[in-house]
Amino acid sequence: MLNENIKAIRRSKGLSQQELAVKLNVVRQTVSKWEQGLSVPDSDLLIALSEALETPVSTLLGETVAESEADEMKALAEKLEVINLQFARRKALRRSVPHWGLIAVCVGILAVAIILAMVSSPYLGWDYSAPETAVMGVAIHAFEWGFVRLAPFALIAAAAGVFLTRKKA
Repeated sequence: MLNENIKAIRRSKGLSQQELAVKLNVVRQTVSKWEQGLSVPDSDLLIALSEALETPVSTLLGETVAESEADEMKALAEKLEVINLQFARRKALRRSVPHWGLIAVCVGILAVAIILAMVSSPYLGWDYSAPETAVMGVAIHAFEWGFVRLAPFALIAAAAGVFLTRKKA
């Protein structure tokens, strides 16, 4: 049913399989498989397909079946459309959260580096004869030493992660 609807609506809109494939960023063979009933589009592509054909998802799924089942099918199609939209949002969120988290890591590393550059190691002039200042000086020095050696690698890894998790247009 879905395959027949895709084919009929595509033809009624005057689109070739290739033109529809370009609109959906898939290959023509994918559209052909849908129309032959060899495969079905996933939820994201089903939504994109409905937008490309300017047709509700419920119509693609067979809203106009038998008259007695029309209301049941319409309700089912609407529920499926809601579920598909939820899946699409969830997928976008799964990509968005790590992306912004990695951006925050990059900003944090840069902020700490700027602060350390502005402060310019004040512990070097401290009086190490007092145990409290000696321990504090050693702790700050250890942090700065580790940060200077590890931060570049962490920044590169986080920047690569930001690039890999970006939204692809």
